[in-house]
Amino acid sequence: MDNRAEVREFLMTRRARLTPADVGLPAGGNRRVPGLRRAEVATLADVSVEYYAKLERGDVAGASASVLESLSRALQLDETERRHLHHLARAADGIPASGRARRRATAQQPARQGLQRTLDAITGGPAFVRDRRQNLIATNALGTAFYSPVIGDGGRVPNLARFQFLDPASRDFYPDWELFAAMCVGIMRAEAGRDPHDRALQDLVGELTTRSETFSRLWSAHDVRTHGAGTKRFHHPVVGELVLSYEELSVAAEDGLALLVYTAEPGSPSAERLQILASWASDAGVRSAVHDRSGP
Repeated sequence: MDNRAEVREFLMTRRARLTPADVGLPAGGNRRVPGLRRAEVATLADVSVEYYAKLERGDVAGASASVLESLSRALQLDETERRHLHHLARAADGIPASGRARRRATAQQPARQGLQRTLDAITGGPAFVRDRRQNLIATNALGTAFYSPVIGDGGRVPNLARFQFLDPASRDFYPDWELFAAMCVGIMRAEAGRDPHDRALQDLVGELTTRSETFSRLWSAHDVRTHGAGTKRFHHPVVGELVLSYEELSVAAEDGLALLVYTAEPGSPSAERLQILASWASDAGVRSAVHDRSGP
């Protein structure tokens, strides 16, 4: 990815979404572009107009942490956006955001046995591990049953982004499809800023941009987000509607992997349906390890 273009478009889209009223400035007249003017952002960030214009051209190499923090406050960036800006600046300086040496992308390896056993020990809800490219690396048994529409019958490693944007079944599985689509792209945007040299992620973005108009539109918005925790709705082909809470945990031993667990409110219809899904998975002999499937 072109780091200068990424910085330029990110700053321009953040500036365009703010109005003078949002930052306590008079609106004035003859505003030819949406959002704040460059001079207004420069004033708010306490930098010169010339310097801000340089930053917005994508030249952030050497920008200090204090300048980036001032800019984050001026543009009212949330925590995810603030980290994204810092990641872009570190990339411009040639420093990987993870602080680790860059490694060549390799074919996806099976999950470690210890990690798989950890997943298998989680029996109360669907649990799975995904990488920063949205690949499902491993699941517990209930997770495999839950994600059966994503996993399908064969081929490459299941990928949540490909399912979201390229498989019509995703619109049935995700009742709030538009919300899920925006979340998926925002997470991928944040990961791309964190490691702009991830060739496999670049290839996935190129594929989805070419094949999905919706993905292309959302990607060009430069919105970023993290997963964290929350509640989602699903419509599973076996048990129907599920309303599940989720928690995301980083896998400290392996950079870029995240473990997510879905749970249902005790005594709720969704909890009962998860139990039915677990029974169905047991009867169907559903396998727990996604990585046992054929490779990408």
